[in-house]
Amino acid sequence: MTEQRPTAEKPLGGWRVLVPRGGPWGDTVAADLRAQGAQPVIAPMINFAPAADAIVVTAALERLAEGEYDWLTATSATTVDVLQSYRAVIPESTRVAAVGETTAAALVAAGYRVDLVPVANNSAKGLLVEWPEATGGASGLRVLALQSEIAKPTLTEGLEHLGHHVDAVVAYRTVGVPVDEKIIGDVRAGNVNAILVTSGSVAEQVAAQLGPIPAGTLIAAIGPQTAHDARDYGLDVHLVAAERSADSLIDAVVQASRSTRP
Repeated sequence: MTEQRPTAEKPLGGWRVLVPRGGPWGDTVAADLRAQGAQPVIAPMINFAPAADAIVVTAALERLAEGEYDWLTATSATTVDVLQSYRAVIPESTRVAAVGETTAAALVAAGYRVDLVPVANNSAKGLLVEWPEATGGASGLRVLALQSEIAKPTLTEGLEHLGHHVDAVVAYRTVGVPVDEKIIGDVRAGNVNAILVTSGSVAEQVAAQLGPIPAGTLIAAIGPQTAHDARDYGLDVHLVAAERSADSLIDAVVQASRSTRP
């Protein structure tokens, strides 16, 4: 890989950073990377397809609109896309929990409110830790958990362990997207300085489509769970964002670039 020399004004000057998602999220991250001097390489690696059983999703959202749930949990920004696509109504009587700041921001942008976001740890485990305080220790609450078909059962099982009634509904499917051959060639030739990994699904596609990853290419994970998943797929994770957000992920790459200055 050609040696890059970031400047003081632009710490990622000369760096090429792979952004694994498109859409508004990818555009925002790309703009933030450019502000740091980087050349973003947008290569959407996953996409989301409707749930196999749309009737089940429709029925759950009808129950939601009728006020049958005390809480709705949202574990990704894609969950918000599902709510919007179905024009879901969240009544005032139903409180909303977002697993992290990114999901919360998506809910607010879509016109929904957010009642709980874990402060200490943006994850399902973090949400479970702060749940009792947010609910006054109440049990027997009715919870609608919208999730991907590959979602881990951490949140559902945790809420049930706390004594709540959970309807876990598969709201969407995650599918891989083929990456352009030129980008694959650039990665394998060492012409990409860093790869952002934003979920276990992205990690799976990075390993399957881009590997083997050159030793000089930084793998930056958005959080501990994503880092764990990435390692399970055989990736060497060099950086883990301090917070589960795009801003924190970019900051981790910036700090790494500064540490490599001559």
